[in-house]
Amino acid sequence: MATAPEPATQSGDDENKGPLERWTNGVVNDPDKRNRLYRALFYVACGFFLVTTLFPFYWLLVLALTPNTQILAGDWEVTVPLVGAEVPFPTPQGFNVYAFVEVFQQVPFHLYVFNSFVLASVTTVIVIALASLAGYVFGRLESPGRGLMMLAVLAISYFPPAAFLIPLFDAFLGNAIVVPFLGIELFAPPRLVNTPGSMIMPFSALFLPLAIFILTTFYGQIPDGLEDAARVEGTTRLGALFRVIMPLSAPGVATAAVLTFIAVYNEYFFSSIMALQNEPNQWSPLVGGILSYQTQYTTDFNLMAAASIVGVLPMLILVVVAQEKIVSGLTDGALKE
Repeated sequence: MATAPEPATQSGDDENKGPLERWTNGVVNDPDKRNRLYRALFYVACGFFLVTTLFPFYWLLVLALTPNTQILAGDWEVTVPLVGAEVPFPTPQGFNVYAFVEVFQQVPFHLYVFNSFVLASVTTVIVIALASLAGYVFGRLESPGRGLMMLAVLAISYFPPAAFLIPLFDAFLGNAIVVPFLGIELFAPPRLVNTPGSMIMPFSALFLPLAIFILTTFYGQIPDGLEDAARVEGTTRLGALFRVIMPLSAPGVATAAVLTFIAVYNEYFFSSIMALQNEPNQWSPLVGGILSYQTQYTTDFNLMAAASIVGVLPMLILVVVAQEKIVSGLTDGALKE
């Protein structure tokens, strides 16, 4: 008994399907179409990431090179040859490179950058030192309640920073610490506002849990035999930590240090309140310097953009130099041997 050939039946089925269904079947069944689709999706994702990441920097450069009068005029329409129409697209309305010089002449911007650098450096050293000790305890020592303590440390990182602001500000003003509802005065702390201590202590407490979590993961992966060999040679646990554990966990230490440094360098919430005035001698940070170009009656957008570019350059150099350590630290810490 004769039957219809399969290709004819398949061709008839394809004709009954819609264009989207035929394209989907082709992608599923044809490896070449599937690979082309993967490549197209990869290029689209990369293009979207590059546009959303690099466009803010391009916009800052446009504002920095454009005179402030042109920015306030708001005339950004240019002719696109492929379209032939007037479309709003940001292009520099001039080439005012002198704005990068005026940034330091109008405001002592280098002092604001120095303040942020000092605050970030000191906080990073404190965080890495304390996180190394805590990471060693959590990652290498067996103790009852270790899991609950680690959970409590991580829970602190989920508290909003604003929850600590009022009691910390009241304490750093030098007011006496009083027991709530009882009125019992415990002690009177020193006045710390307008000093680095009022910013470094909250920063260290806020960014310490993440560093502890990263270093605990790395320290727990170091074989016990390496530490035991160092202990046999006469070193103490503390010596084994700094001479054996930390060097072998260099990617994790670098990752925790770089993430802490960047976070503190860009922080402004606590700094803007602990520094009572936006002055460099009161340890106002980088963002405070950028906002100094905005007064009650005028705003120098080009100088704010130029200052933002100058302020981000140290972080850009740091990330470029340490990117290998950061990537290896984030990936190796997720693997358990």
